[in-house]
Amino acid sequence: MHFDDRLGTVLRLRADGPALKRIQFRQLLDLLGTMPAEAHGEQVDGAYTRLTELATTIPADERAALVGDQGLRLRSPRLVAALAASESPVAQRALERAELDENQWLDLIPALPMAARGHVGARRDLDPRIAAKLARLGVHSRALPPAAVAATDAAVARPQELPSQPAPDRPADGEGIGAIVRRIEAYRRAKQTVDHLPIGDSPRLPLGEEHVLHLSGVLRAFDFATDAAARIVWSDPGVAPMVTGLSLSGLAAPGLGEALKRRQPLRAVALELEGAPTLAGTWQVDAAPWFDPLTGRHLGWRGRMRRPASATAGPPPLVPVQDSQADRIRQALHELRTPVNAIQGFAEIIQQQLFGTTPHEYRALAAAIAGDAARMLAAFEELERLAKLDGGAIALEEGTTNLTNVVEATVTQLAAHTRQRGSGFALKSEGEALTVPLAQIEVERIVWRLLATLAGVSAPGEVLKLRLRQRHGAVRVDAALPATLVARSEPELFQASAGAIPQVVSAGVFGVGFALRLVAAEAKAAGGALLHKGTRLRLILPSLTASGSDHSEGSAEAG
Repeated sequence: MHFDDRLGTVLRLRADGPALKRIQFRQLLDLLGTMPAEAHGEQVDGAYTRLTELATTIPADERAALVGDQGLRLRSPRLVAALAASESPVAQRALERAELDENQWLDLIPALPMAARGHVGARRDLDPRIAAKLARLGVHSRALPPAAVAATDAAVARPQELPSQPAPDRPADGEGIGAIVRRIEAYRRAKQTVDHLPIGDSPRLPLGEEHVLHLSGVLRAFDFATDAAARIVWSDPGVAPMVTGLSLSGLAAPGLGEALKRRQPLRAVALELEGAPTLAGTWQVDAAPWFDPLTGRHLGWRGRMRRPASATAGPPPLVPVQDSQADRIRQALHELRTPVNAIQGFAEIIQQQLFGTTPHEYRALAAAIAGDAARMLAAFEELERLAKLDGGAIALEEGTTNLTNVVEATVTQLAAHTRQRGSGFALKSEGEALTVPLAQIEVERIVWRLLATLAGVSAPGEVLKLRLRQRHGAVRVDAALPATLVARSEPELFQASAGAIPQVVSAGVFGVGFALRLVAAEAKAAGGALLHKGTRLRLILPSLTASGSDHSEGSAEAG
């Protein structure tokens, strides 16, 4: 049996950065837009509340672009009404993209704001009843009247007592259109003209852009943007004619080519430009790569070029940043997540028949593909967590947790899988609360990964001893190793080899060695350690009940 829990999954995700907020906003639009009109409940209300919160942090033009996406389906009157109450660009895109039937439009239009009703009236696919409803509410078509009608109305409205003027020869229709086009092109060329260049006979309207177009005799700095090939596609209007089309990759500068190849930031890179006297000479460039917030695709660089303080003393050569192994792993995982997410999304669309009826055989295959994609994403999360912990990029969340309760709950949970095999854990503790300075979710992850890994490879009838105690300001969890792991040395025990040992309960995709390495990294990040003690493993975590000196002794013993 399958059920649709996509809305709950989206609401449980954390949207900390701007890109994640836009992604979550787009996901909520898609889910709420395809939801039946009668759908209601606490989860749906929470989704609309989250949508409102995200709208306060995303600019209106970006929200309008998300709402205007061709892949979005707005079939929910409630969502259309909520978007229509937003800023004018968002409301206009929502009412243009709405896919409502006639009765839904008739019910929705009276509840729309006055400005939003005009956007509905601009649609050309409305039924006569909807147009009549808008007319009764005072909304009429905003299209311009035909040229002939406008000319006739102007002639009627002209006062008769004015002296008549000789009418010029009226050109033919084709010549009239051509003259209009020529005037538009002349104005466009005039608007793009820089002050110091000859403007000829093209008039310029006083639009207040002199401070932008004026180029002083001494150019000190200008901003620019490039495409993915490092070719300048935008710059300040005063200097744009001289630098647009310039390729940074074709310039000679120490380390510039390597930095562009690696898509790294450019910091004080010295280069020589040729061209007009105001541009030619030595420059320093500072730029940062920018990426598509939704797809992660590299779009180019944005930065500034400036004259160096001293023409003789140039900046130091650019030294490419050497990525660590953890950074390379995180970059690779970021590249892998995009196709896997796409595969999972399309598989769910097929399995849930969102675009039409699908044979059951294909739905079964799609469900299997979606499950495999979910396992791959879980594996990516484990790899990224280990890379971040090894590189010190993240720290475990602090808090106060009773380790004894967590261990007892985990043993009870695993007993549901191990009881029928006669295996499990024989827990022995000192009967007191052992408190550690970590959040409960962090402690549960560490304990579950350790105990589930050991229970998964234990033989039928094999009961592992498990002991909790406090020594020297630290909490110890001693767990006996199963017979299949006792003969292994420490390097072999922590070696990742997926599928090497059959597991009844799996705590990870990459096998026993990787799971234990991840436990060791988590324990180290918490200020403890995971030690191999012959026939057992010892998990050491700091305790909150000891003094500072005891912590030092515990840390020394753990080391």
